Amino acid sequence: MQPYIPPSPKGNNPVFMMFLLVTFFVSIAGALQSPTLSLFLSQELKAKPFMVGLFFTINAVTGIIISFILAKRSDSQGDRRNLLMFCCVMAIANALMFAFVRQYWLLITLGLILSALASVVIPQLFALAREYADRTGREVVMFSSIMRTQISLAWVIGPPISFALALNYGFITLYFVAAALFLFALILIKTTLPSVTRIYPAEDLAKSAVSGWKRADVRLLFIASVLMWICNLMYIIDMPLYISQRLGMPESFAGVLMGTAAGLEIPVMLLAGYLAKKFGKRLLVIIAAVCGLLFYPSMLLFTHQIGLLVVQLLNAVFIGIVAGLVMLWFQDLMPGKAGAATTLFTNSVSTGMIFAGLFQGVLSDWFGHQAIYMLATVLMVMALVLLIRVKEKV
Repeated sequence: MQPYIPPSPKGNNPVFMMFLLVTFFVSIAGALQSPTLSLFLSQELKAKPFMVGLFFTINAVTGIIISFILAKRSDSQGDRRNLLMFCCVMAIANALMFAFVRQYWLLITLGLILSALASVVIPQLFALAREYADRTGREVVMFSSIMRTQISLAWVIGPPISFALALNYGFITLYFVAAALFLFALILIKTTLPSVTRIYPAEDLAKSAVSGWKRADVRLLFIASVLMWICNLMYIIDMPLYISQRLGMPESFAGVLMGTAAGLEIPVMLLAGYLAKKFGKRLLVIIAAVCGLLFYPSMLLFTHQIGLLVVQLLNAVFIGIVAGLVMLWFQDLMPGKAGAATTLFTNSVSTGMIFAGLFQGVLSDWFGHQAIYMLATVLMVMALVLLIRVKEKV
């Protein structure tokens, strides 16, 4: 299946198309590895639920540390393409390591360092795209939204293929395919993506000096984003286990649910990109949070396949808007620091993963899978309250 490439906002721009292709290849590589990771750990490494949660948590901590270090450097010096290519090489090494290594402690140390370096590709890709859009006078929100649809498209295709490869051909085949996709992305980055000189207006640089963590709006948005991603990532970690162990459904149905939500996210993202110009990002993100608040208790109310498929619409609106517009909201609050703002957003995702891994492991062990969705409902209420207090921009 080919990546979704809509008409360019300013005519046929080959660089724009290459951004979409690179995003697609990197995203589908991630969408092949992530959905089956909990099954990989439990089946191949015989890890208990707590050890599965611990793996996700340490993965997130490592990702935050490494991405913070690299993001600060990327905004001040060097060609982002070099960093992107280096991280793609690390992603290839990471996939090959997971293909062959079956020692838990080796994967949770060296394996997660490689994984953290691989995770830098997406935020740096979006930072480069933002700088390219600003430099060429493109419409930033729609450009970013269309790029983000490639991630959703990858998650339409990736999870079903991931489960099919893992269950029918084994995890070695799965990780070899992921490594090949990162190799394709590496070649495209080297040969097609632009090198963008970073020049910012003086007034933007002056604003950015006080628009980082010192700003209350940035802090509130970060905390709200963390809470929302805790909910989403608890769901991603737990859902394959919940539907198979608690509801007695086939493990492959987890891939169908993830793919359905991702497919619905594509029109949601495009519509959100269009509506953001009229109504602003803040209102749309608040609406998305309301949908998330309705989605998680619905996972407990609906115990049949059709019902679970239907409520994926709420999940799609929630993630489709949050994943696209919150990143741009951070960039609006931190002008002149595209890399730092984008990484702050992705670090909110990683921070969410820290708590999601811990909560999923502890709650599923002690109280059962239902407790995870009850906690998610409470956290969504808290996130909604915080979002209401955040301003639209600087």
